[in-house]
Amino acid sequence: MKPKAIFNWSSGKDSALALYKILKEDQFEVISLLTSINKEFERISMHGVCASLLERQAESLGLNLIKMELPKDPSMEEYREIMSKTMEEIQSIGVSHSIFGDIFLEDLRKYREDQLQSIGIKAVFPLWKSDTTNLINEFLDLGFKTIVTCVNETYLDKSFAGRIIDKNFIKDLPKNVDPCGENGEFHTFTFDGPIFKNPILFEIGEVVKKTYPKPKSNLQDHNEEYVFWFCDLISK
Repeated sequence: MKPKAIFNWSSGKDSALALYKILKEDQFEVISLLTSINKEFERISMHGVCASLLERQAESLGLNLIKMELPKDPSMEEYREIMSKTMEEIQSIGVSHSIFGDIFLEDLRKYREDQLQSIGIKAVFPLWKSDTTNLINEFLDLGFKTIVTCVNETYLDKSFAGRIIDKNFIKDLPKNVDPCGENGEFHTFTFDGPIFKNPILFEIGEVVKKTYPKPKSNLQDHNEEYVFWFCDLISK
């Protein structure tokens, strides 16, 4: 019997490629997707994608969806409490592994592993330490399609929001930007590919600017805010 696993689904390209590899290797029984949702706006945290499109992704993937609802600006204590409660509920239905699409952020991996280890769940990282240029090319060669929903203005300007990722997109990225956006430069929504039964249909809406305060330790910077551009996707 294969161990039961939950898949931490962001709706973006890294999640899609990681899930593709996990399903192909067939070592786990993936029983559900798990996605963090901003409860106030009903959108995926950081990616800004509306929950209705997330639900259509899960339906097309043929997987159950667990939405972990977070308040607008959760404190670390609130986040940990909600995450702990969610994972304990997941563990109670026999889940022993939690799968992530992270690639090379060591601190994030350690945090995930430490939190899960405390409740007896093992973290799995199918893309870990892979070359990100190879990964994005593999993603495109497999036939996946994804659109940029959010960009961090520290790295990319507004024009990148709402672009479909293709070979030209990769060529247009500045040299300091990871081709998979692994440092938070951009986030995506994957709407078609080999793991989907059917493409997710949507229309491109407006691009909006949002700002977030920097941590207090960074207040010596001239700009005390992070600036992000979000491209709204409207379900068809």
